[in-house]
Amino acid sequence: MKKLLILVVLLVIASRTSAQQERVITTAVPFLTIAADARASGMGDMGVATSVDAFSQQWNPAKFAFANQKTGIGVSYTPYLESIVNDVSLLNANFYNKINDRSAFAASIRYFGLGEIELRQTIDEDATLVKPNEFAIDGSYSLKLSQTFSMAVGGRFISSNLRFQDGTQDSQAANAFAVDIAGFFRSREIAYNSFDGRWRAGFNISNLGGKIQYDAGGQENFLPTNLKFGAGFDFILDQDNILGLTTEFNKLLVPTPRDFTGDGLITAEDNNEYQQIGFLSGAFESLGDAPDGFGEELKEVTWALGAEYKYQEAFMLRAGYFNENEEKGARQFFTLGAGFKFKAAQIDLSYLFSTSQVRNPLENTLRFSLTFNFGEEYVND
Repeated sequence: MKKLLILVVLLVIASRTSAQQERVITTAVPFLTIAADARASGMGDMGVATSVDAFSQQWNPAKFAFANQKTGIGVSYTPYLESIVNDVSLLNANFYNKINDRSAFAASIRYFGLGEIELRQTIDEDATLVKPNEFAIDGSYSLKLSQTFSMAVGGRFISSNLRFQDGTQDSQAANAFAVDIAGFFRSREIAYNSFDGRWRAGFNISNLGGKIQYDAGGQENFLPTNLKFGAGFDFILDQDNILGLTTEFNKLLVPTPRDFTGDGLITAEDNNEYQQIGFLSGAFESLGDAPDGFGEELKEVTWALGAEYKYQEAFMLRAGYFNENEEKGARQFFTLGAGFKFKAAQIDLSYLFSTSQVRNPLENTLRFSLTFNFGEEYVND
């Protein structure tokens, strides 16, 4: 029997739930929160305030306005649960094009394939083979509002095909639409005593949209609406050596599960009350709804630190650390990465080491990205 119950395992891990963690925030389509490219994943899963690349669509599409070349294409491959199965993965393809020096448009697609799964009611029954999947198609437009600041808006169509035909229900996919609103700041190059430098900062409100529903009249699930913000600094040591340091914070703009009835437990009645919260009101409510107050709100904020060293824009070394509170999912890991560029092509690799007692589905996984940049060059001083 091949991978019986693997779908349950995937959903439990991806949603970061635990029987002892009643107030862990869970959402639908958690594949949208997986770092889909090797550069970002090599720096602790960050990208909202790093320098622009072809994979900026997921992290901060406002960065595209600062791209140095007219066109970029990026593709990446991320094995998932590699220690258990070999056909579950996240595929990502990106494209951007500068319209002029001040603006750009971009598009991307993310496809999460859950492999081939056998379904049967009894051990003697012939298995039904299914191949569930999820995908998202994005588009964005970015514009420089000044020489140092840009903003972007993006739209996203999300489809999740996790239902199976069983004779009593159809297998129609659940669909949803969402938007992103992002901003990016990059200072001019500043001369210091022994080096030059450049400041970076960014924010992105992503996946802001209506709930997704798998059954007509059934439970509605929040999308993983996120508020990301971060800042960084580039130490330009000379024309060949650049060291970039970046920090990033993330807050899910999804309400915290809680005891509405006051009986000390989160019951079905509490879940029904939770379901009545709208996605927009829930986003605002999530900033101050934790039952234990501000201290618990801080526990819902993840943070990451990352570093990237570039030599002659041809060789890159990266490292990062990501932290999530143990009561809110317990993702904690170090990452390493490297990049190699030759003419218009660049290949990036990354590797993850978990430091948490909770097993990470990407632990000891090697991720790959390939990027091509070509066309007219732009000067963004």
